[in-house]
Amino acid sequence: MISTQNPGRVTGLLYLLVSIPGVFALMYVPSKVIVHGNPTATINNIAASETLFRLGIAAQLTSQALFIFVALALYDLLKGVNQRHAALMVALIVVSIPIAFLNELNAIATLVLVHGAGFLSIFEKPQRDALAMLFVNLHSHGFDVAAIFWGLWLFPLGLLVYRSGFLPRILGVLLIANCFTYLLNSLTSLVLPQYEDIVSRWMIPFQFGELLFMIWLLILGANPKPSAGPASSAAVG
Repeated sequence: MISTQNPGRVTGLLYLLVSIPGVFALMYVPSKVIVHGNPTATINNIAASETLFRLGIAAQLTSQALFIFVALALYDLLKGVNQRHAALMVALIVVSIPIAFLNELNAIATLVLVHGAGFLSIFEKPQRDALAMLFVNLHSHGFDVAAIFWGLWLFPLGLLVYRSGFLPRILGVLLIANCFTYLLNSLTSLVLPQYEDIVSRWMIPFQFGELLFMIWLLILGANPKPSAGPASSAAVG
């Protein structure tokens, strides 16, 4: 009954539930183990908090796998606005998922090196720690690559929200702005890392579009207008 009367709330709830493990993996775990500018402390923290680090890997994989259902729920909610834009939105999310999955191999490699068991015993601990830190850095850059698509999918989503007629246009504008924060932060980190902190600070005011959209759906929901048929959908595009 709830999903029939207000499918937007169901989508918002799913969005929230899937985001929780992602926030845990992307924000909480790094805050507990990564010490910027101190590789030795970082490796020691990972060794001392192995269970937490492994939970972060599992949470990231779970969040990425389940996010496809969020994309499909949003597709169902917004396909009547423009089916091609809705399909593009889902496609961009689908591209990001295998990137994020493969990136977790860097985290797994970090754990293997921290343990240093078996064939790795031929390396001295400082050498293993240096290699482990290499994979920690690769893991971080892997998120930069995935975040390009985490940003790109927000552009068609923002257009759909803006044109929907049943969601506030300002949410569409904020989602598009959020798209560019992802892109600028990621590309700066990859191409001009010396400016990463400066650009990140500049982007802070524009990076809450996705969060506000999720909260709107969760609290107020959305009721799509009945589609007038394929011709009307094509006319929008």
